Amino acid sequence: MPVLPDEQRILPAARKGKDVEAILASPYTYMVLLGGHVGQLQAMVDLARGSGKQVLLHADLIDGLKNDEYAAEYLCQSIRPAGLISTRASVIARTKQNGLIAIQRLFLIDSDALERSYKLLEKTQPDYIEVLPGIMPDIIAEVKERSGVPVIAGGLIRTEQHVRNALSAGANAITTSRRSLWQAPYMADR
Repeated sequence: MPVLPDEQRILPAARKGKDVEAILASPYTYMVLLGGHVGQLQAMVDLARGSGKQVLLHADLIDGLKNDEYAAEYLCQSIRPAGLISTRASVIARTKQNGLIAIQRLFLIDSDALERSYKLLEKTQPDYIEVLPGIMPDIIAEVKERSGVPVIAGGLIRTEQHVRNALSAGANAITTSRRSLWQAPYMADR
């Protein structure tokens, strides 16, 4: 199973070119690319790779590309990021088949969504689970314990305390597009 480094507790997420530039100048190895146009992906991933960075690409947010197993195959074989993030089981399965990091994104909006997510996780067996919103420490701990899969917390994480709470609850890392949290002092906290 491909793994993220334990010491990288923050996965900075880029929405715009200026965000990518800031991440490229950062000490982080892994970054999340939150979409973009399909025609620009190769250049973005190559730029990151040339700067010693590994890209986790959010497959659901790419403009101009349908989010299905064929798109996942294209991304894995042609764009070649370090991994894909998706809500779709078929994308996670194809990502795993290609030996890339497969991150199953879960929107946990109520108890029914949580229970459906456990059934999905049994089917997909991702390398990581991204729990959204990431500001629910009790749910982060439950998902990690019940699934046995490492958890990444994302969504609505706005403060250093939110980060600390997620990490204390058992999240391996957090994803955030808030630059102020990229500089935070909790990288080594365990």
